[in-house]
Amino acid sequence: MTDNARAVRLADRIKVLVAKILERGIRDPRLGFVTITDVRVTGDLQHATVFYTVYGTDEERRGTEAALRSATGRIRSEVGKNLSIRLVPSLEFVLDALPENAAHIEDLLEKAREQDAEVARNRDGKAFAGEENPYKAEEDED
Repeated sequence: MTDNARAVRLADRIKVLVAKILERGIRDPRLGFVTITDVRVTGDLQHATVFYTVYGTDEERRGTEAALRSATGRIRSEVGKNLSIRLVPSLEFVLDALPENAAHIEDLLEKAREQDAEVARNRDGKAFAGEENPYKAEEDED
């Protein structure tokens, strides 16, 4: 039986610890400006997926990915020292596509607004073809 509340608490704690370790403990020149966006822990508490974003170019993202991959063991060791659990979950770093997805959604919303404005401009001054109310109302028969 899994305890989802415990997995969520553990994920929050790992998120804080990894952010602190990256800020203070890892001295890799390839490591760019990293933000830990989310951590998800499996129900059996054996695996943690750490989502991160990197501010910069694609080259900086690749360098940061390589730096995180090479420092995963050290980060896991530091996380294990600060957690009070018997087994430390394995860590996997995944580049979070949230900023790119958000920018794409914003572009789509802007395009939809432009199309709505165009439809509104085309509608101005137009009238319905035929009667305003094409449905015949039944008259009261008294």
